[in-house]
Amino acid sequence: MKEGQKLWTKEECVLAINLYCKIPFGQMHSRNAEVIELANLIDRSPSSIARKLGNFASFDPKLQQRGIKGLENASKLDKQVWQEYMHNWDEQFIESEKLLAKKKHTTIEKFSYIDLSNLPDVEGQERQRLVTVRINQSLFRKIVLTNFNYKCCITGITQPELIVASHILPWSEDKGNRLNPKNGLALNTLHDKAFDCGLITITEDLKIKISSSFLKNKDIPSIKHNFIDYDGSSLIEPQKFFPDIEFLKVHNGLFKS
Repeated sequence: MKEGQKLWTKEECVLAINLYCKIPFGQMHSRNAEVIELANLIDRSPSSIARKLGNFASFDPKLQQRGIKGLENASKLDKQVWQEYMHNWDEQFIESEKLLAKKKHTTIEKFSYIDLSNLPDVEGQERQRLVTVRINQSLFRKIVLTNFNYKCCITGITQPELIVASHILPWSEDKGNRLNPKNGLALNTLHDKAFDCGLITITEDLKIKISSSFLKNKDIPSIKHNFIDYDGSSLIEPQKFFPDIEFLKVHNGLFKS
């Protein structure tokens, strides 16, 4: 370690990997406003935050496959924090959000601008459950849309009001992967509904597969342009976290071929 440098603590690394999950790979530099904000929060330079994000990138196997190596001087602590995150997404991410809220002297829902005004009029544990669900949904949306650079991964649509963070494994059926970006696709609302109904699926080699039921209406222009024309096309690749193959296999089993 160079003179004048200070060792990173686990708390600082947890806050850094939290940010790593929230911003696109191409924006992990010292000029990024979110990088500067975290630097100010933990009394480090923006350059040191950017380097730490690069350290985490060095562990990402999908980035390595694309020839992106990240930085090479990652520490044992970096690797430990990375592995803890990858093996327990939901718990680790929420804990890192709580830590970030504590550092900012606020709450998760306030600094993430989560709207709780229209919650049902309930109290106690039921209200807390609904608040937790709303927070989780908002965080998942941010991670997934960031991962796909705020565009539908089938059509390339970039209108944010029309894009949703779609779970590959349903929210209600897999409680351990509700926040896992490898369980998410950024889809426009039409294709999200078709994906949820099993009329579209994504193969293990990230190809779009369309149900043959659409062929009955192939002469309808909207059916042809919105579905049939995409059959066999490649998914628009994510920035960092690729869909988990095992999750895709489960969805493929529900596909209405």
